[in-house]
Amino acid sequence: MKGHQRLKPVDLISYLALLALMLTTLVTQPPHGTALLLKYGGLALVLTLLWWMDQGRFWLARGLHAFYPIVFIPILFDSFADLLPWVSPIVRDPVLIQLDLALLGTHPTVWLERFIHPWLTEILTWAYATYYFLPVVLVVALYWRGKEMSFDRAVFGVVLGFYLSFLGYFLFPAIGPRFTLTHLQTVDLHGIFSADTIRDTLNFLERFKQDAFPSGHTAVVLLVLFYAWQFVRGLFWVFLPVVVALIFSTVYLRYHYMVDVLAGIALAVLCVVLERMTTNLWHR
Repeated sequence: MKGHQRLKPVDLISYLALLALMLTTLVTQPPHGTALLLKYGGLALVLTLLWWMDQGRFWLARGLHAFYPIVFIPILFDSFADLLPWVSPIVRDPVLIQLDLALLGTHPTVWLERFIHPWLTEILTWAYATYYFLPVVLVVALYWRGKEMSFDRAVFGVVLGFYLSFLGYFLFPAIGPRFTLTHLQTVDLHGIFSADTIRDTLNFLERFKQDAFPSGHTAVVLLVLFYAWQFVRGLFWVFLPVVVALIFSTVYLRYHYMVDVLAGIALAVLCVVLERMTTNLWHR
């Protein structure tokens, strides 16, 4: 066995996120509180086990430790459906709607109805769904190339984007225009082939709906694009048109207000700054 391996920055923020969720659960005491505590405690135990196994630098243990956020993040996100309603029971959509009106003078999702077309809806629905794959493609490419420092930086930056998005959901829960502005929409969104199926599947799988502000889709894919530019330039040019379409789709498909997208852009910038500061401090 080689020398002691320190926790990575992504491990530290994962522990902090789990600790914060456990404390929040204890304070608010939701109906499923015991199950949530077991879930969060179990994830902390698994993370500790993965870090301990990685001390031997065995390739399988190293890979499991490297890629655990791919499993952790969806589990955490799903758990918010059982926790957030008891933390922040009031949705803040009216504030976001007024901010959009003040900024643009209209409801963006209503204004965009003039451009709705089944083919465009189909393409943008597929673009929206790539959110679940772009981060994985990036980190796999970095890991495959053996760029450990680049891999750690990208994983930390992207995971930080997820966690700070989660914090926004708790501080400012909102369900988005697809629920709040239906009375103003006059054109339905339908695709050509599988857009409706993708939309219905995502709606079914995502129990947690108060995730409009900030736009995690925007923040995460911009971070993916940034780290692709930094470390895998070829992927950047592949990702670029997809990311542009994805960000546009968040409003076109009525998942987000414009202020959500702007907040997502600001969050991505913040994460890049925090990642660089943390990386510099960590390696001193």
